[in-house]
Amino acid sequence: MAIACITGASSGIGMEFAKQLSFMGYNLILVARNRKALKELADSLPTKCMIITCDLASEDSCRTLADKLKKYNIRILINNAGFGDVGAFCETSLSKELDMIDVNVKATHILTKELLPGFIKRDCGYILNVASSAGLLPGGPYMATYYATKAYVTSFTSAIYEELKDMKSNVHISALCPGPVDTNFNETANVIFALKGISAEYCAAYALIKMFKKTLIIIPTFKMKAAILSAKLSPRKAALAITKHQQRKKL
Repeated sequence: MAIACITGASSGIGMEFAKQLSFMGYNLILVARNRKALKELADSLPTKCMIITCDLASEDSCRTLADKLKKYNIRILINNAGFGDVGAFCETSLSKELDMIDVNVKATHILTKELLPGFIKRDCGYILNVASSAGLLPGGPYMATYYATKAYVTSFTSAIYEELKDMKSNVHISALCPGPVDTNFNETANVIFALKGISAEYCAAYALIKMFKKTLIIIPTFKMKAAILSAKLSPRKAALAITKHQQRKKL
């Protein structure tokens, strides 16, 4: 039976990915720090689940995780783990920002780098990197580090997508770029979204449909697609000013 691996699977979108893929028949490898939450999730699902506790902010832990995962014939890898923070850059925590860079960027980079050769050798499978609509905008005043990390993920994913296409590979990579989603991300980032969020269940379902259709950039709502298009068509400073206005509402 095919295997799907999901990081950040203990809550939010990651948990929904796990539920939906399990009901599709995939055996799962669930990765997060919270073993108790992973165990409760695994016990509720109809397919076999392996639990791996891992601090994705640690490079050594990410490398160890990658070595473990290489032993399995993984058909789907979802790099979902990530978090944000809000506040003026001169006032936010450097320690939290460095952890954010490690989880949002380095963990995604390491796992993709280490596992992609296996996908290519098998010539099948999907990698889904969970980014954000923030990664498609020129910058995010008051969430500077978070926006920068997600811009990395969208750029990184897009480049690999084109390389795989050039290789005529049957491996596909996508970036999920949602707007606000109703998860515990809000609590971790200390924000209240100005826009109404979508459910994690809908976000995961939409992402999987588009991933299987081999869509590169996956944006779940029309409103967010329109906002991204508007930002792209606006002068950079104007787009930054609009984003700043929205971000200030979260403070």
